[in-house]
Amino acid sequence: MTDPRFLTTPQGRRIAYDRIEGRGPGVVFLHGLRSDMTGTKALALADWARRTGRALLRFDCSGHGRSSERFEDGAIGDWFEDALMALDRLTEGPQVLVGSSMGGWLALLLARAIPGRVKGLVGIAAAPDFTEDSMWAQTTEAQRTALLRDGFIQLPSDYSDAPYVVTRRLIEEGRAHLVLRSPLPLPFPVRLLHGTADSDVPPAVALRLLDHATGPDIRLTLVKDADHRFSSPACLALIETAISEVS
Repeated sequence: MTDPRFLTTPQGRRIAYDRIEGRGPGVVFLHGLRSDMTGTKALALADWARRTGRALLRFDCSGHGRSSERFEDGAIGDWFEDALMALDRLTEGPQVLVGSSMGGWLALLLARAIPGRVKGLVGIAAAPDFTEDSMWAQTTEAQRTALLRDGFIQLPSDYSDAPYVVTRRLIEEGRAHLVLRSPLPLPFPVRLLHGTADSDVPPAVALRLLDHATGPDIRLTLVKDADHRFSSPACLALIETAISEVS
């Protein structure tokens, strides 16, 4: 990847981004927690955009990739602000939002805040409300005590040798951005893609989102034996198909 460009938010965060010029509607890729715009799906979409002539924006939320700030200092509201600023400053017209895991939550927050800027939405193993329904719900009483006392806990990660840091701010600030506790109208085409072997975000999350959201064209595709990465050639082809359907 070439060196990214940077966008400075009103909060002073420097957001690394890459923009491919092309025809609309543009596609905005929103990465997952502790991922970035150089992940397998993001790079595959960049290749797809160049191949098809479609416009694409991908960026690193603050505390991720090559953007500024420390991951441990961030929270969902910060990353939502980053995404909102990127969409506002770096795109024109309605966009197709493609959100992976945490990025799926961010896409839903964008859709709720500025539905007029959304042409369609593709959720890939979308993880709405994960700070509450996964992180907080799955902690033990001892871990909750330590989190409230020390401000953070460290959990083992399946994707890195380094521990997974969960902060008190991540949990508490996330409660202001939950999307499955109040009406969630999605008045545009939506495609949700999820693997049955996803152990990080169980398929039950996708079913709950499908049941909760309202809209004229919302579909869920479950892929047998696909895991949370959802990055096999067949899965990547499904993502491309879903983008075409909602465009």
